[in-house]
Amino acid sequence: MEKVLKTKKKIRFQDCDPFNHLNNAKYLEYFINTREDQIAEHYNLDIFKYLRETGISWVVATNQISYMRPAFTMETVLIDSQLVQYSDNFLLVEMKMWNENETELKAILWIKFFHYNIQSTKRASHSDDLMKLFQSVVVPVEQSIFENRCLEIVQKLKSGVPA
Repeated sequence: MEKVLKTKKKIRFQDCDPFNHLNNAKYLEYFINTREDQIAEHYNLDIFKYLRETGISWVVATNQISYMRPAFTMETVLIDSQLVQYSDNFLLVEMKMWNENETELKAILWIKFFHYNIQSTKRASHSDDLMKLFQSVVVPVEQSIFENRCLEIVQKLKSGVPA
């Protein structure tokens, strides 16, 4: 099972500012929509079906994003995502947006999700099956502070090491 999921997307005109750069808020939409598609395709996990069947889903607790380079109107970008940390009731996903050839980093995002019961309006524990899935795909990172992780990625790129 793939651990780092990759998808190409085209930056659309309506999502850009007057400078033809992807609007800062739109980065989050591109990231979250891509992650939803990736986990459905690669892990057979449709979060909307899961919500209908269980009454439980994931809600965004925090977003931490660093904008490195602009993404331009009609540019094809590559978005990768990976689970970097999990517990019985939360997930931490790292996502990166690159140019199409993965040679220029555009943005880095950490998004923390809580597993949430819609009926009780409280956090919910992940099932054993979900925990097994997470264990099989997690790619832990050494850094626990977002800014330090960004610096680590930039330093790796400057030294020619894949991030």
